Amino acid sequence: MTQRIIAVVNQKGGVGKTTTAINVAAQLANEKRSVLLVDLDPQGNSTSGLGLPKEKARKTTYDVLGGGSSLANSVQESHVAQLFVLGSNANLAGAEVELVNQAEREFVLQKALQPAVYDYIIIDCPPSLGLLTINALTAASSVLIPVQTEYYALEGLSQLLDTIQAVRGSTNPRLELLGIALTMFDKRNSLSEQVQTEVQNYFGDKLFATVIPRNVRLAEAPSYGRTIYEHDRWSKGARAYKALAKEVQARLD
Repeated sequence: MTQRIIAVVNQKGGVGKTTTAINVAAQLANEKRSVLLVDLDPQGNSTSGLGLPKEKARKTTYDVLGGGSSLANSVQESHVAQLFVLGSNANLAGAEVELVNQAEREFVLQKALQPAVYDYIIIDCPPSLGLLTINALTAASSVLIPVQTEYYALEGLSQLLDTIQAVRGSTNPRLELLGIALTMFDKRNSLSEQVQTEVQNYFGDKLFATVIPRNVRLAEAPSYGRTIYEHDRWSKGARAYKALAKEVQARLD
């Protein structure tokens, strides 16, 4: 089937990448769509953020990439209806080294996902532009970039865009930039608005209209293994991610 595969990417850590991946995926599932969340980060935060034990996972992304398990035998159900997870743990750190000498190493994830039958696949990428992220970009149909509204927000973004362009010119010509999502936005801080203006000027309509606010309830939710909708569905964070997911869905559909 034609799949909508979204790579959530930013090589900077702490920009809300995993929070975005989890809550966009969960909201799409709440819309009665089947969603697979692929945790491609050895830290396994998407896995634990949905209450799944990282170290006790029977089969993980590492096993699928290494050929030790099929996708179907490795995917776990989450407690959110229609949301499935290919979990990760620290073992995945070894995959980057093991893939180096493998033939067609950039296509390993793409091949692993080919049997998947989900409406959406969301890939939570590691905070780097290494081989795991290249695999995600090769497998994806589109890229979502979370950008924190801080002083160094755009630092490194040009490198990421160059990487996306390089992947488009080599392993995945169909790859598109779905959009930029501003995170940790504080309307009381003039810097947030300055960053928003700067990103708007540079990316135009690629910037999502929805901004994700700095929100305590968003920060709390992963420690409980819950999405923001379960933790506090009336919070500003929940309302923002619901709106962002609708924008994502509209752009893809």
